[in-house]
Amino acid sequence: MKKIAIYILRLGLNIIYFFLKLFPVKQNKVVFLSRQSDSLTLDFSMVQEELKRQQPYVEIVTLCNRLEGEKSGGLMRFAATTLKSMYHMATSSACVLDAYWPAVSLLHHKKSLTVIQMWHALGKIKQSGYQTLGRESGRSAEMARLMKMHENYDYIIAGGKAWNPFYCQSFHTTEDKLVNCGLPRIDHLLETAEDNRRAVLDAYPQFSGKTVILYAPTFRKNIELHWEELTDAVAEANRREKDQYVLIVKGHPNQKLEAGDRPGVFDCPDFTAVDLLAACDYLITDYSAIAIEGAVLSRPTWYFVYDYEEYREKNGMNIDLFEVMPGCVFRDGHALMQRLVSADRAARNDEISRDAMPYPRKVLDAYRKAYLPEHLGTSTRQVADLILRCMMDGK
Repeated sequence: MKKIAIYILRLGLNIIYFFLKLFPVKQNKVVFLSRQSDSLTLDFSMVQEELKRQQPYVEIVTLCNRLEGEKSGGLMRFAATTLKSMYHMATSSACVLDAYWPAVSLLHHKKSLTVIQMWHALGKIKQSGYQTLGRESGRSAEMARLMKMHENYDYIIAGGKAWNPFYCQSFHTTEDKLVNCGLPRIDHLLETAEDNRRAVLDAYPQFSGKTVILYAPTFRKNIELHWEELTDAVAEANRREKDQYVLIVKGHPNQKLEAGDRPGVFDCPDFTAVDLLAACDYLITDYSAIAIEGAVLSRPTWYFVYDYEEYREKNGMNIDLFEVMPGCVFRDGHALMQRLVSADRAARNDEISRDAMPYPRKVLDAYRKAYLPEHLGTSTRQVADLILRCMMDGK
């Protein structure tokens, strides 16, 4: 029954789209589609500003609808947004999206429409899309086929070239469609680092003189969370180090983490994880692409992977963190904090740090060289240039 329903849905949408495609195309119009947020995302906002700066006459339409779960109200709202997106795709010369958008992949578009997938992560640390078909954390192969997952893309905005084989596997595409310029948020990180740090410290004056740690894990599906061990380890470190450490906990947008009333633990709701990177002294993550964003700012990064084997089995990894970041990856939160404290002592040049072990900067430098795109700080302009070229010259 589900298969029949999808076939009927596809047929119905293409019939509607057939008539919408009778409307003329506006050569100066571009539509942005996001399922990452209900409001304009940072990456989209930066590209749109650059488009307007270069070509003030560009007409920009943005549709944002974060579809969470399958509640009837949310599905009806997304259905309405889908119909709007179909009209705008039929009358635009370019379409930019940041996640799978069903109407983009299911419909037969005009040849004049260029579709650019500006995927919402800076790399492919963990497996996704076609790489995870049939796994507990992925989709079924039949559903991917029926929904034509990630089809109809002309270009895909990618990170460093080392990730290219994994982009190709994830999107079931070829390398000639990849544009290795990175996301606009790279520019944002570099341009606003000092301002963001001051803003966070102004909002939280109690952080002054402390070592600030940002914990930002990835989303886990069908895997139990055991991150609280890290908060216990930080509390233990504070007992030994006279409350030297502050832990900021920022869960994935799809998976909130409750910091509770633990001493020294904050959630900083007025700041995003990206902005908090500028204020932290150390980043702790796991399989999240925020590690790549941290690398942009050269933030010393540690990995708390309490479920490494289970995650590799249920979701899959594209890189072996223990090989790529030796000395920085821990299954045990207490062992991680002991190593972090040792590195922090060395960084602060305390008298007690004579036997401390500095953070392995050479490891981080090698990671940056391998996995960041070239020409940092130019991503926004490169993406905008691509869009404008496609709008003016076609695919």
